[in-house]
Amino acid sequence: MWPTTTTLAVDLGSCTAGVWAAHRGTVTGPLGHPYASRGRVVDVDGCAAVLSRLVRQYEQPVRPGGVVVACRPVLASEDEQAAVRRVLGLAFAPRRVLFVDTVRAAAIGSGSAAGTLLIVDVGAGLTEVALLRNGHVVAARRTEIGTGDLSRGATVDQLGDIVVRHVDDLRSGPEMPDVLTAMARGLLLVGDGAVQPGLVPAVSGALGARVHRAAAPRTAALSGAGMAATSLSRHPAGV
Repeated sequence: MWPTTTTLAVDLGSCTAGVWAAHRGTVTGPLGHPYASRGRVVDVDGCAAVLSRLVRQYEQPVRPGGVVVACRPVLASEDEQAAVRRVLGLAFAPRRVLFVDTVRAAAIGSGSAAGTLLIVDVGAGLTEVALLRNGHVVAARRTEIGTGDLSRGATVDQLGDIVVRHVDDLRSGPEMPDVLTAMARGLLLVGDGAVQPGLVPAVSGALGARVHRAAAPRTAALSGAGMAATSLSRHPAGV
């Protein structure tokens, strides 16, 4: 028997949206313009309509009143999160919404959350670098540029320079020992940038550190959010 409500995970990017549903799997599709930009919701109704269309692909209906785990950009503001809550409210009428940083979700989805990790998420509209300790963000930087800017004159080398600058900034701060430990392990690269030729060698060469691509870089965050949602359904006290 299918449950009356469904536990969901949502990754609302600048160009694509993805939904994971318990017992149903994952659906993804283009988000469209100008529904979201640089990690911020621009059109609440438009984003909600996209998510509603996506879940209609499931054979079994997604009923209202469930729990949603939503990815958010690192360092997201309260206003940015409130806009996502409105989107999810319109699309799913959830009983509860929990947020997980996209970088944390991607680490979980990549099987790399344990220990000390430097993760780089180069998406369509944002480039994020975060230091994680046992799956929790302890320091992070972000810049509003991504692979979507490659069609507007940006270059892969510029994206690499941004990543290197953020890593250097973290390395010069109070978290330096953990950053050095993470660099010895190697950086994890996720997001659309992970499939861009030239980015891995550019970052690796500039930092003198290994850079590993996630096995499924574009969907790692959604997979991790789904895993967090599954854990939440089993242990309602938290994710």
